[in-house]
Amino acid sequence: MTLASMARKYEPRRLPEGERQATSAMIASLAAEGYETEAAPFGNALIELARQRPEIVGLTADLAKYTDLHVFAQAFPDRFYQMGMAEQVMVSAAAGLAREGFIPFATTYAVFASRRAYDFIAMAIAEENLPVKLVCALPGLTTGYGPSHQATEDIAIFRGLPNMTIIDPCDAVDIRQSVQAMADHPGPVYSRLLRGKVPAVLTRYKPDYQFRLGKAQMIREGRDVLVISSGFMTMRALDAAELLAADGVDVAVLHVPTIKPLDTQTILTEAGRGGRLVVAAENHTVVGGLGEAVAATLLRAGVTPSFRQIGLPDEFLEAGALPTLHEMYGISVGKVAQQIKGWL
Repeated sequence: MTLASMARKYEPRRLPEGERQATSAMIASLAAEGYETEAAPFGNALIELARQRPEIVGLTADLAKYTDLHVFAQAFPDRFYQMGMAEQVMVSAAAGLAREGFIPFATTYAVFASRRAYDFIAMAIAEENLPVKLVCALPGLTTGYGPSHQATEDIAIFRGLPNMTIIDPCDAVDIRQSVQAMADHPGPVYSRLLRGKVPAVLTRYKPDYQFRLGKAQMIREGRDVLVISSGFMTMRALDAAELLAADGVDVAVLHVPTIKPLDTQTILTEAGRGGRLVVAAENHTVVGGLGEAVAATLLRAGVTPSFRQIGLPDEFLEAGALPTLHEMYGISVGKVAQQIKGWL
């Protein structure tokens, strides 16, 4: 935290005259205006799959209600394990279940999986290449509860872990479709989770969209700018592209739901189409995430477009209402559009 942000932390919050705070730090919705939403897409998709696959079990670290696993618990109480506030125990139990032929889906908050339980995940799950699926809520800046709950560096932590596949879904469509892909994958998976009422975005722009593990997909074509994005920043990029189109700026959006393994071939092909500014956009620190993975991919291949990053700063972030924080840290729709236009 910088000195300036420390000073702001203790200043009384004042809204502009006549403006009311419409959302709280914890329950603010990421749904953009005009998008339909799906309730608990992860939990409901897991129920549907578990009906055909009796080897699927669910575990949580006292956070079933807050990771949408409570609906699975209601449907399959004999296949649900409440492990209490003990992520290390949860992932170790999940590893044991995987060794016995089960496919465990274990849920908690992303901060607790990446920071608290990392060594247990590394030794008990990743080293043994076991099919444990870690599905973790509150990724990046999706809560206003401050550094204790904001998993701004989780992708950077897990990218360096051998055998670990990393998914950063955009919306309810991605989440729902990725559940079977995770179950079918023979090794461990870490997936970020948008919970509750989740917007359905991708099929508005690409009606035939289908999640494919390890594959990036072009959601919107454009001649001036190529945004390479993951997570809900794909939604932000698509909405920003609509704003920029009114100013005559044509923006393409390449959605990258799988951070590891990265679809380097598609990225190189699209970035190699000359004349476009390339912007990597992510709900994660600019250190060690999608942006640096894309930059390294381009550099190694000798593909050198003009390149910029949109992401969270390398600092502990403040607490507050999500719309305020997204605006402050440059990941709101308006700020994304403003940054892109300023770089052209």
